[in-house]
Amino acid sequence: MASTETTAKDGNDLAGLEAGLDALETVQTGRTPFRKTLTQKILPPVVAVLLVLAVWQLLVSSGVADDPSKLPSPSDVWGELREAWLQGTLHEYVWTSVSRGLLGFLMALAIGTPLGLLVARVRFVRAAIGPILSGLQSLPSVAWVPPAVIWLGLNNQMMYAVILLGAVPSIANGLVSGVDQVPPLFLRAGRTLGATGLRGTWHILMPAALPGYLAGLKQGWAFSWRSLMAAEIIASSPDLGVGLGQLLENGRNNSSMAMVFFAILLILIVGIAIDLLIFSPLERWVLRSRGLLPRS
Repeated sequence: MASTETTAKDGNDLAGLEAGLDALETVQTGRTPFRKTLTQKILPPVVAVLLVLAVWQLLVSSGVADDPSKLPSPSDVWGELREAWLQGTLHEYVWTSVSRGLLGFLMALAIGTPLGLLVARVRFVRAAIGPILSGLQSLPSVAWVPPAVIWLGLNNQMMYAVILLGAVPSIANGLVSGVDQVPPLFLRAGRTLGATGLRGTWHILMPAALPGYLAGLKQGWAFSWRSLMAAEIIASSPDLGVGLGQLLENGRNNSSMAMVFFAILLILIVGIAIDLLIFSPLERWVLRSRGLLPRS
């Protein structure tokens, strides 16, 4: 009788342990309440922006700068934005730079991805090109502007060349880093199932290397954007139009700090918007696909 009770107790304990483990592995699928989204995702950046504006206005009002024209007030910068909006030039400034940056990034993506795979999988190519890619990644992108102007002239081709030289090494190195972190067991399992060659690369290698590859893409976009701004600041021509970098340079030439701050603000907003609209959703998708984030 005692033996039967002990067995039943052990069975109940085992069932309780299994239920607990199942509960730990269960992914919550309920929709996040709006109040939680408001307090955790919306209010913090809004409060941070308001705090920056308050400190900025306080510095202007206290007369920290010797020359008031060197530190414009938020209202002065808002005036520049309003004037550009009323004149219909605001969207032209943004679109000129964003269209160049995105197209250049897509070209860098098309070149950097196969190059990264080649470097990661072929030892001779890695030994020959790997150090060069690392050196190019550390080279300031502004250094490519003068030779690009001499080789290609003041045109969009020059802009895209500077973007490619700045972004391709980052994308390729990111993919190489991701491939290096793929467990060899995954590749052996793929070969056992017949996933070899391009099929193994597409179905096994690339999904496993996706976190490192995505980090390389984010860095590649950052290099693309910075390279483009450097090219637009240094190389100016009526044929190139007025992008955000050229707007920044125009503010310097006109000694208008309000225009300079306006251009800096637009450059910052575009960078944040691209990250929020493209890369942050991609990161969340990768984390959810690996069970690291709850599905909403």
